Amino acid sequence: MNPRPLALTLISDPINILSEILINHTLSESHNYGTTLVRCTLKHLSPTLHCTTSPNNLKNSQQRRGQSSQKNQKMATTKVKPTILVVLLCFLVTITLSSQPSLASQPSKSNRPSSKWAPRFLGRFSQPPNQQQQYRYETKYFSQRLDHFSFSELPNFPQRYLINTESWVGPERLGPIFFYCGNEGDIEWFAENTGFVWEIAPRFGAMVVFPEHRYYGESMPYGSIDVAYKNATTLSYLTAGQALADFAVLIRELKRNLSAEACPVVLFGGSYGGMLASWMRLKYPHVAIGALASSAPILQFEDIVPPETFYDIVSNSFKRESTSCFNTIKESWDALVSEGQKNDGLLKLTETFHLCRKLNKTQDLADWLDSAYSYLAMVNYPYSANFMMPLPGHPIREVCRKIDSLPDGTSILKRIFEGISVYYNYTGDVDCFEVDAEDPHGLDGWNWQACTEMVMPMSSSKDVSMFPTFDYNYSSFQEECWKDFSVKPRPRWITTEFGGHDIKATLKNFGSNIIFANGLLDPWSGSSVLQNISETIVALNTEEGAHHVDLRAATAEDPDWLVEQRATEIKLIEGWINNYHQEKKAIFNM
Repeated sequence: MNPRPLALTLISDPINILSEILINHTLSESHNYGTTLVRCTLKHLSPTLHCTTSPNNLKNSQQRRGQSSQKNQKMATTKVKPTILVVLLCFLVTITLSSQPSLASQPSKSNRPSSKWAPRFLGRFSQPPNQQQQYRYETKYFSQRLDHFSFSELPNFPQRYLINTESWVGPERLGPIFFYCGNEGDIEWFAENTGFVWEIAPRFGAMVVFPEHRYYGESMPYGSIDVAYKNATTLSYLTAGQALADFAVLIRELKRNLSAEACPVVLFGGSYGGMLASWMRLKYPHVAIGALASSAPILQFEDIVPPETFYDIVSNSFKRESTSCFNTIKESWDALVSEGQKNDGLLKLTETFHLCRKLNKTQDLADWLDSAYSYLAMVNYPYSANFMMPLPGHPIREVCRKIDSLPDGTSILKRIFEGISVYYNYTGDVDCFEVDAEDPHGLDGWNWQACTEMVMPMSSSKDVSMFPTFDYNYSSFQEECWKDFSVKPRPRWITTEFGGHDIKATLKNFGSNIIFANGLLDPWSGSSVLQNISETIVALNTEEGAHHVDLRAATAEDPDWLVEQRATEIKLIEGWINNYHQEKKAIFNM
């Protein structure tokens, strides 16, 4: 709901406001009126009184959504000559504020800054392993071109890659190369959490290569992250297309240096890396013979899927465990707003949620909760894991058990805290929580990607979602991206470069040998390929699976469906390699 013009309503205490103007000759302050914020400024009895209004609701925006609560404010400016202030006063005192709908029951027309809060993948948790590595590899660096698509003389940058040739049977036997498409983070973290590739390499006699994505980890152009992330000019080479070209060039150089030009390459990737793997198979079919793209949301662009898909799936993951848990979370947003508006409300919220420092605004706490629910849905694995942080098996089930098991009369917010502690403090080692921790550089590579080409519309529906209702607002998103990076998004570029709207026809006519693996509990699964396209473009869906769980190392706790999924993937990859070998033999015998 948009705020009404100030000249018609919204000032419920005009006497105090006018008194301050007349006495102090200046006014510049904000006032909260329900779900509306009013800011008025008058200096030295200048000829005009300037007032602006904007929504003051908690869930104007959501984590990872690409939206802005500040830039989409509906501003109204009223110019009032001092001689008619009394007339205005008499008029305003007759106006009464109309009641506003609750936060959870209305679509928000202003939205969170997407450059800061675009939905992220798990790469945001990537960091160099702080323990001894599980898998053996050499760390090497390749001097990579900064711009593959021009002939400008730009400085090269060192692209880090991890390589293991212990199981490789060599070029004489056409030993395959398993090539993981690096995500938005430190490549060592992805290598340590992609056990499937390491475990099947000996079976195939394969070399394993994990290249790092440009602008992440140690693969930093211009010599340092501070220079690389300095502005839109230095960041302009951070694109998916440039990253794919990096991979293609690296593969060609590795094969040349190892006399392995005839060895087949199989691509692997999860999440954003899965998107890259599928796109690379389409864009460079002569470089790789196939791709396993796990949890790859290649359809989360330009209204190909409904923008509410992500948050609907998150919500359904909670609802399937407990309807009462779902309802408690859904009701908690209004309870959060109500508590935050009370005297000392922010202090009470700080105490309730055991925060390390006093809460500045309720939105920070809401973002913190939203993040946890979203990531819980992504890593809702059937066994205990330490992927991002220590979590039990079926963590959403445990969250809901905590929320539901408290005695009658326990407040909603207390229930929420107990539940969310499963995510943020399962081990019980954390004494207090930081809810507004920011990237030390003020931005990161994924923010840039979200503001340029990875434009993924997000919204929250009224009936299905447990989150406050909000609409996607591209104009707001665009303004925030301009504010952060002085760049305008290109929401249609990804579908122009890689396709998407008629994905079935595109894949059927131009693609082959791609596995789209998805766990349907993963909120990103709704924007991936969920149906078989052809005999060689295959969708493997698991009802109980979460975010690229198939790429993780095998454990004794793996359920049968996960064991079967991996076995199917191995069989398909084996078929690709066998067909390749047969084709090579046929050519050799001609």
